[in-house]
Amino acid sequence: MQTTLSFELAERGKHGLIEGKVDWKGRAATKDKHGGMRAALPILGTFMFANMADLSMAVNGTTYFNGVMNLNIADAANQITNYSGTSYILTILVAALADTYLGRFKAILITACIEFFGLGLLALQAHYAKLRPPLCNNRDPNAHCVEVHGGDAAFLFVALYLVALGSGGIKAALPSHGADQFEEDDPKEAKQMSTLFNWLLLVVCIGGAISVTLIVWIQDHKGWDIGFGLSTFAMFLGIVVLVAGLPHYRIHVVKGSSAITEVIQVYVAAFRNRKLQLPDDPSMLYEMSLDNEAATKAEFLPHTSDLKFLDKAAIQTPPTESEETNPWELCRVTQVENAKILLKMLPIFCCSIIMTLCLAQLQTFCVLQGTTMDTNITKHFQVPPASLPIIPIIFLIILVPIYDGLIVPFIRRFTGLPTGITYLQRVGVGLVLSAVSMAVAAFVEVKRKNVARSHNMLDAIPLLQPLPIHVLWLSFQYFIFGIADMFTYVGLLEFFYSQTPKKLKALSSCFLWTAMAIGYFLSTILVNIVNGATKRITKSGGWLAGNNLNRNHLNLFYCLLSTLSIINFLIYLFFAMRYKYRPQTIDVSDEAKPNELEKVDPQN
Repeated sequence: MQTTLSFELAERGKHGLIEGKVDWKGRAATKDKHGGMRAALPILGTFMFANMADLSMAVNGTTYFNGVMNLNIADAANQITNYSGTSYILTILVAALADTYLGRFKAILITACIEFFGLGLLALQAHYAKLRPPLCNNRDPNAHCVEVHGGDAAFLFVALYLVALGSGGIKAALPSHGADQFEEDDPKEAKQMSTLFNWLLLVVCIGGAISVTLIVWIQDHKGWDIGFGLSTFAMFLGIVVLVAGLPHYRIHVVKGSSAITEVIQVYVAAFRNRKLQLPDDPSMLYEMSLDNEAATKAEFLPHTSDLKFLDKAAIQTPPTESEETNPWELCRVTQVENAKILLKMLPIFCCSIIMTLCLAQLQTFCVLQGTTMDTNITKHFQVPPASLPIIPIIFLIILVPIYDGLIVPFIRRFTGLPTGITYLQRVGVGLVLSAVSMAVAAFVEVKRKNVARSHNMLDAIPLLQPLPIHVLWLSFQYFIFGIADMFTYVGLLEFFYSQTPKKLKALSSCFLWTAMAIGYFLSTILVNIVNGATKRITKSGGWLAGNNLNRNHLNLFYCLLSTLSIINFLIYLFFAMRYKYRPQTIDVSDEAKPNELEKVDPQN
């Protein structure tokens, strides 16, 4: 049997066949014809067009809900954070379907079409006045504005959450589909995979730069219908580019079994066997025999001594070599180790939530701050407040190639790591910078309110009576947070993809997106809690209540977020310093037993 396995492995290497990957016609994928950077380019292009299509809603949607749909400031901000949170939480559903039934490419294609349809509906509603409330300046205390309601509200939210579903689906499956074009055990392709994740950020920045400048400007000056129409066209281009790359893709083969179920089985089996005594010798725990024919396609991980209570899921009573085992009572050592890895990743996952909580404010309250400030760049040109994220985006477009092409190779010489520094070191830098960003935001808001007070403009109507302080003051917080983005979000994408079990690779990016979803929902909750807690101690009825930012206490809210970010970083540091990276998988051609092999730490 061992000779047969060795022969199969030799044949695969000879012909460059890639196990578990096929081409678009269902034939075995080969290294010379499929995958690599050639296949990654259309995937990157699709991500660029997708971000171009939907980022304008995230940064300018508050203005749309407040100025067109007549919601008050807090409700408008909450609607956008709810939309963003829903989009990210839906990544779990799409990723599970992609891993189990659809496949990653089909999942991307279907959800891209859904987003295209949703954006088209938004453009339609923005074009026809009968589908939205009458125009009204809700910043005028004497105006009686009617909020969107009834059938118009239903139309709006159906379209909005179709976009959320489509956007979430692309985020769920596209990074994993891109990583599928490379093999982790190939040193050359492992470096290219690291480049892919850096370039993912680069194309997101390029698409975002167009979205927050051109599309936002069109929305504010030429009409929301034209702006949404341009977003719809961008999504159409993304679909075309995705399909154009089909002949070159390595497509992951769908097994039809749920890897999530296998993880749950470990926890159930460990609970059922909680009263059993663990054997002194870990080799007595259950693992698939290498002589088993199924071992040719199985993943093997060595036993570790962490989280020993989960080892009880692999206790054999009595020891058996039979294949007929109840998976809810007896699990493989590899299955147990995968469950351990996911559990150990949980603190890192939780510590990434607070950063998204900060990001939500840059997409909502910071934009509303900008509407009260001087937006003139020249006598004939004004910068839309929602376009301020272009500052860190431009910086990242320049920095990412430098970081990937110069800094990473230089650091790699000293560390020997394909990524230069470890994933968790990269994340830690970003978490610190996010705390600094919120502190700077608090300082700038204090300055803005002092200008309003000193010029007797506390009740000035935004846009009509701008304060004599330039909107570019807000660029400092955007700039710092942009650098934090480069470190944290790319680091988390790489971390989750590298540490997640093979069968859960599509779900790997969902750990990041889910953390972001929780952060957006937490923003809504925190705004309501803060307003409720400060309602009786402020004249405005809460730190963030009402439509007048000049009389609110947004600066104190930013200070609260900065403090939470610092505490979050200290907690992250505690867990990150104790985290042990996932061991390499074991080749079935090795003579030793899987649970007796020594663990190899790829990042330490």
